[in-house]
Amino acid sequence: MLIQQGLIENAQQPQDIRIEDGKFTAIADHLTAKDNEQVIDAQGKLILPPFVDPHVHLDSTMTAGDPEWNQSGTLFDGIRIWSERKKTLSIEDVKTRSRQALERQASHGVQFVRSHVDVTDPNLTALKALIQVRDEVKDFIELQLVAFPQEGILSFPHGKELMEQAAKLGVDVIGAIPHFEFTREYSVESLHFAVDLAQKYGKLVDAHCDEIDDPASRGLETLATLALETGLGDQVTASHTTAMGSYNNAYAYKLMRLLQMSHINMISNPLINTHLGGRFDTYPKRRGLTRVKELNAAGVNVAFGEDDIKDPWYPMGDGNMLDALHMGIHVTQMMGYDDIMGSYKFVTTNGAKAMHVSDHYGIAEGKPANLVIMNNDNFYNALNQRSEVLYSIHHGNVIVKTDPKQVHLNLK
Repeated sequence: MLIQQGLIENAQQPQDIRIEDGKFTAIADHLTAKDNEQVIDAQGKLILPPFVDPHVHLDSTMTAGDPEWNQSGTLFDGIRIWSERKKTLSIEDVKTRSRQALERQASHGVQFVRSHVDVTDPNLTALKALIQVRDEVKDFIELQLVAFPQEGILSFPHGKELMEQAAKLGVDVIGAIPHFEFTREYSVESLHFAVDLAQKYGKLVDAHCDEIDDPASRGLETLATLALETGLGDQVTASHTTAMGSYNNAYAYKLMRLLQMSHINMISNPLINTHLGGRFDTYPKRRGLTRVKELNAAGVNVAFGEDDIKDPWYPMGDGNMLDALHMGIHVTQMMGYDDIMGSYKFVTTNGAKAMHVSDHYGIAEGKPANLVIMNNDNFYNALNQRSEVLYSIHHGNVIVKTDPKQVHLNLK
């Protein structure tokens, strides 16, 4: 396959890309088509590495309103409603809903996904289903699964045993939820347990950390210290960390140094954190996000996730990472032209780094041929106009092709 005259990651000059045997074999200003080679004329359109969603919950997707709607919009009511819904889970139920969500994500150019899966279920039904799905979708999405203890590790009956069962079943990542544990002592112990378990089974770590508007919630300092002292470094990710938006500046300054030293990844989920955050505030009302702008400026790897797609925590969502990005740069006030042009990295390369897949991600000779072609000439225009993904190519195969929308105006 030869892709002609595309603008790679906001480049000023178009280039050609050759794909052979599922890999990028040549990138140059001009390449001559070979006999019988498939040619795609990019016509000066933007080419990006594929979109990445490093934080989503596929086990709960498409359940909004079942058994009830989350009318309060709080994290805690979401957990309560999901606790009831998961009693009715079946393998086919989870597979059907998760596959539907993954196909929507694929239609928007997403090719790498990390899903947290609730393992506070004695039967581990959702995990068993998603392990099957992980294999079924491998030709169009690389799916990682996180053992996620939604109701706690120490605060849920047999929580530690369920986490270890999940590790043995074959999750890719070990999770935690320190801010939901009963006590500060449980919080710290749960993080030590999760990191020890990850080391025992050779897994990555991704903890829901400090997802609460409480400045006293400080699980992040424990997780970052463990990342530093164990040497796991960038194999560790802290998701949400919304309490960081409520920390006093002196403490945040001290914490930032530790985050830099630890090489930990951070994932913010702008749609859901904005929706759930500040629910207990009157006014002033907090925005609900972690300190994305400051973390990014300090060189800490920050990525955006969609988090929830039509479930008890978020009633909307369509699997389009441009939605999360658009919200994120508004709420964090990263709206300078250069900010917007480079913001695609929050939903591409930064997410790939958090997922620890950078060795086989990106548009470079010798790497797997994964990319998207957007219906615009640069990312500022693509995001502003919510441009379509014209092509999504995975391992050299066209998995999505979109016809551009046509609008006919009849104005007087």
